[in-house]
Amino acid sequence: QVQLVESGGGTVQAGGSLRLSCHISGHTYTSNYCMGWFRQAPGKEREGAVVVNTGGSTSYADQVRGRFTVSKDNVVNTNILYLQMNSLKPEDTAMYYCARDPRVCRGGIRIPPDWFQIWGQGTQVTVAS
Repeated sequence: QVQLVESGGGTVQAGGSLRLSCHISGHTYTSNYCMGWFRQAPGKEREGAVVVNTGGSTSYADQVRGRFTVSKDNVVNTNILYLQMNSLKPEDTAMYYCARDPRVCRGGIRIPPDWFQIWGQGTQVTVAS
């Protein structure tokens, strides 16, 4: 069973930066998986920010492309998915979630959030104007 725990959220001024972390634990001994960072603002549907396809290619939403960068730390005994967020805007305010699925994916940001089977509890990001 895979578990995901996000951290790194907080309150930042517009134009600032944050780095979110998603700590991945459990049975992760496969390369056939799909991961992503998603966000949900109050009163809005959950949307994708970035999806990492099986094989490692990345796909960003238009709203974050050029400002957000996903990366993964595969150091032995450490398995973390990061989201570096720069030039933050008030409209980036949301609960941010990482998600993982054990199936192969190629669709990138077009994959709907509810396709992903495993979710973390989320970390709140607030950008003040």
